[in-house]
This record gives sequence, C-alpha cells and structure tokens, in this order.
Amino acid sequence: MARRRASSNGGDGPRRAAKPKKSKRKGGRSLFSKLVYAGLVLCLWGVIAVGGVVAYYASQLPPIDQLTVPKRPPNIAIMASDGSLLANRGETGGRTVTLKELPPYLPKAFVAIEDRRFYDHFGIDPVGISRAVYRNLAHRGGLQGGSTLTQQLAKNLFLTQERTASRKIQEAILALWLERNYSKDQILELYLNRVYFGAGAYGVEAAAQRYYGKSARNVSLAEAAVLAGLVQSPSRLAPNRNPDRAQARAELVIAAMNELGFITPGMTKTALGTPAEPVRPNGAGSANYAADYVMDVLDDFVGNVEADIVVSTTVEPSMQAAAERVLVDELNAKGQKFNVSQGAFVAMQPDGAVKALVGGRNYESSQFNRAIAARRQPGSSFKPFVYLTAVERGYTPDTVLEDGPVNFGGWAPKNYDRKYRGPIAMRDALALSLNTIAVKLNMEVGPKAVVQTAQRLGISSPLQANGSLALGTSEVTPLELVSAYAAFANGGTGVVPYVITQVKTTDGKLVYKRPNAGGLGRVIDPGVVAMMNEMMHNTFVVGTAQKAQIPGWSLAGKTGTTDDYKDAWFVGFSGSLVAGVWLGNDDGTLTKRVTGGNLPTEVWHNFMKIALKDQQPVALPGSERFRTPSDVPVAGVGGDPRYANAGNGDNAWIPPQPAPQRRASREKNFFEKLFGL
Repeated sequence: MARRRASSNGGDGPRRAAKPKKSKRKGGRSLFSKLVYAGLVLCLWGVIAVGGVVAYYASQLPPIDQLTVPKRPPNIAIMASDGSLLANRGETGGRTVTLKELPPYLPKAFVAIEDRRFYDHFGIDPVGISRAVYRNLAHRGGLQGGSTLTQQLAKNLFLTQERTASRKIQEAILALWLERNYSKDQILELYLNRVYFGAGAYGVEAAAQRYYGKSARNVSLAEAAVLAGLVQSPSRLAPNRNPDRAQARAELVIAAMNELGFITPGMTKTALGTPAEPVRPNGAGSANYAADYVMDVLDDFVGNVEADIVVSTTVEPSMQAAAERVLVDELNAKGQKFNVSQGAFVAMQPDGAVKALVGGRNYESSQFNRAIAARRQPGSSFKPFVYLTAVERGYTPDTVLEDGPVNFGGWAPKNYDRKYRGPIAMRDALALSLNTIAVKLNMEVGPKAVVQTAQRLGISSPLQANGSLALGTSEVTPLELVSAYAAFANGGTGVVPYVITQVKTTDGKLVYKRPNAGGLGRVIDPGVVAMMNEMMHNTFVVGTAQKAQIPGWSLAGKTGTTDDYKDAWFVGFSGSLVAGVWLGNDDGTLTKRVTGGNLPTEVWHNFMKIALKDQQPVALPGSERFRTPSDVPVAGVGGDPRYANAGNGDNAWIPPQPAPQRRASREKNFFEKLFGL
C-alpha cells in the first residue's frame, strides 16, 4: 500500500525519474541558442569583413567631402547664317539639355528600360539585383544587369569601364553618394547628358543630332525608344548600322513604357506602327570642312572655352550645299577621264564673309582641308597681281605690248599653244593668259614689287621674287587667293576673310561680336580697280572663261594652269560674290590636261548660276568702262572664226589682230628696246 501511495501521490521516485527529461529539453534549447549565437557572430564578422572591403575600396576614391561631379566638356554649336545647326564640336558632340526641355516620354523611356524602380530605390536596388540574378540563372530574356541608373551615372562620371568586383563596389559607394547629394531628377538629367550613345555622341542631344538630325527636344516617341535602347550596347544597336536590332530593342522599350503606364495604348500603337528612321548622310559632308575652319579661328576670339557656346557664322547653307554638289558632281563625271581626284572651293562676299567652303571631295574619306591648308601653285591666276603692279605704274588696258619669244639667262617661257601674236593690247594679253607678256611685265616692274602687291591684297604665303613668279610658281591656298581677289570685287579694299560673326553662351551671354570695321583698308585706287576689272572682265568676253558667262551679270576673273597640268584654278567674281576653284591631286600626280579654262571654270559657272539665281545683278566697280560680248565677236557670241579654239586652255586661243588705234608707235617696240629682242 505504501508503494502504491507513493506511486499515486507522485513521490520522490517518479519526480527524480522525470528530471532527466527536463534536462534533455534544456539541453536542446541551449544548442539552438548556440547556433543562433554563432550565426549572429558570423553575420557580424561578415558585416565587418564587408565593411572592411568597402572601406578599403572607398579609400581608393577621393575623400567623400571633396568629391564633386566633374564638369562636362563644353560643346561648341556652330550655326549657319540662317540659324540652323552646321555642326557640333567638342568632346561630347552636343550641348547640355534640361529635363524641362525634353518631351516627357524621352526620360521615361530610359527609366522604363534601364531602371524601372529608379524613383523608389536609394541608388542600389536589391530587388532589381535579385530579379537580374534570377533571370540570368533561368536564362530568361538574355543576360540582365542589376545596375541602377545612378550606378551607371557613377561609373560614367568617376570610374573606368572595366568589369571587376572592386569597380562594382566603388560604383555602389558612389551611387549612394549621388543619391544623398542630388535629387532624382538631377541624377536623371546628369545621366541623360553624360551617357555614351556611340559614334562619338555623349548625351541625348548629341545622339539625337547624330542619328536623327534633330534636337532631342523634337524627337518622336519611336525615336526616343531607339535612343533609350541604344545605351545597352551602342555599337551593336546603332540604328544607322543595325536597324533591325535597334528596332527590336526599341519595341521592348515601348512595351515596358506601356506596361508601366508611361504612355497610353494609343501612343504605343502609333510608335510601334511608325518605326524611327535614322537620317542618312546627305552628300559629302562638306559642312564639316567649314566647321573645322571655324574651330581653327575660334581661339583667336574666345580663348579657352569653359562652357557650352553657340558660334554664329557667315556660312550660307544653300551656297555650301551648292558648292559641294557642283564640285563632287564634276569630279564624279570627269575625274577619272582627266585623272583628277581632288578639289577645293571657296565663296565669299566682297567684304570677306565666307559663304561656302569645301575642303575636299569627301570629308569622311579625308579631313584635310585643302581650302585653307593646301598650298598649290596658282599658275596664271596669279597674273592679275603682275598686271595690277604694272597699271599702278602707268600701264593701261589699251597699252600695246609685244607677244614674242623671251629669254632670260637661258630661261625661255612660252605661251600655252607655243604661238606668238605680235603686238597686242594688255586687256587681251591678260584675257588670253599670255605667258610672255606676264613675264615681261614682271621683269619690268620688278618681282619684288609684284610680291609686295600680292601681300598688300592679302596673300600671306611665302612668295619667291623671281621671274617665274608671274607664272604662279609660288604656292598659295585657295582661301587667300579668293580673299585677294575680293579687293577687285569691292572697289579696292583689302579684306581679311572672316567666318564668325558672334559667340554666345547657351544662356545668351555675349562672348564675342565681330566689329563692323574690319579688313586691310584701301589697297587699290578706284581708277586702277576699274582698269583691272575691265581686263579681267575681258576674260569672259574673248578669253579663257567665255563658257562661264551668266546672262545679265557683269563678271570678271582669271583662270590658272601650271605648265605641267598639276594644278588648275579659276577665281572669278561679280559685284556681290567672289568664288574660287582648285582641282588637282593630293600627291602631285599630273592631271590629263586639266586647265583652268575647262573643269574649274565649269564648276565655278555651275555654282554661280545657283548662287546668283535670285539676286539682282550688281555692277562691278568701274564696269561702265567695260566692253560687252557684242563689242568683240567670239565663238558663240558672233561666231568669229578667229576665236574658234577659245575655251581649250589658258592660252589656246587665236586672238584677233589688235585694232590699229591700239598700236601706239611709242609703245610698239617697247620690249624690243628694253630687252634687246
């Protein structure tokens, strides 16, 4: 009974027997606690380790309190005379834009495809990273990146493009710094202006101009989608090189925008139904030659450029396009036949304002600007400086000179056709480009005086004061030769060619404005200008430029050909426009008898027909003295057989016998007496 009571009353025996069970449960909780504790310790050490790694890589960065967003390289927007964009220059390829300037769907396109949680995360997006990891492991949708827009901006602003763990850590640190110091809209604006779009375009404005020929302010939704999709792989997704890939990526962007409610279903349908079409380069890109010229002279006026600027120029788009077209068309049509591969063209107002400048056949193939940098022998187009020097010493267009053999110490220059005309008036000697007369005049007035005359009119290239100077053996550039001729077109004022009218910052602050007064002052007496223009006008009447006549216009000019057919020129002018053409080969290869009177004259004529089409004719200074084509019959103007060969070359014409009244007896034998001929 006692044992039963003990059992029923739960005595000491059973209680002692139960203690081991209680102790077992207590031991189980202790193990769990130990595991939790160990986990916490490991986590703590992990945090410490991560913190150490972060601290280490953070130490490789500039001190946070000294960290600043680097300035964006300034853009230089070069504008044509009508206010249209000629070209962008600078490292970025386009100016900075603000979010307010852009259509709302443009920045939203980048958010939709690159970082849809942009406005929700703190610079690093754990959700986005997890989603990217999952998709990568599941091979769904191609490889995905977990970088936020802020991280991408941090990389573009501060880091290299290498893909390493250390760079990713630094990228995350910098992203946190950006988020702390800038608003979301500021970060997005910075991103849109710094991200690379390929083809040398940094920023959405540069990309819009590069691929669509318009400002980012004016892109369509379809174009915005292409631009947003492009940043993933600028080379692979460039719309001008891989249009199919670019469009496929754009469709993903549009779908994402629709899913997020950024655009309406109607906008989605329209954008998908009208894919964006990139602009195709139109022509040879000659506007870049003009833009390069602007950049060459810009430093003289504004010095170091610190911020985006807008440069207004004198370049007229219609004339620039016409100059490019006529030059390229001529070379395409006749270049192979005549073995001529290159050319240059310059057109300016008589005051020196450059209206068109083409430095070569194709800018993409060669950026060498022949219009301003190529020194070539001008041939007979240099002769007006010889004749001007002579007229300033008393000669007149009516002065009769003797065209006959000459010999100076064994040097015996000959005319183009190896023929001699005998007594001939100066006006016809220049029009027919007679070498013997030019050489005699050069030796009479003195080569040094001719050099001084050319320099007075603006020729800056080194000139050799020798007998052959009269035949254009000293090299000049097309720009300086055309500039020198401008003095004839404006009545005797020397000009300094100019292309920049003003420079402003993008917020309208005036940096530079060209003064109204400019140039070299008067360099030719008005009466002398009249006589020179009469003689050069005669080139269009009986001489080497007959085919270049334009009805209703009084024109003057001079052809030029070197004696070995290496270079061919024509420089001519009206009272409102001066233009010059050079044709040849960069390596000095001889052409197949290209003369100033054929291809260059054709190019010049084709351009002037376009450039002067809608203008009222402007008289040349002193033009009331000029003879008209009806005064002297020529082939095509009266049909005189004596001029049947006119147009074949600088000196390939059979001239009329000089009128008796031009053969003044005191001048008839001038050169025979002077040189003992």
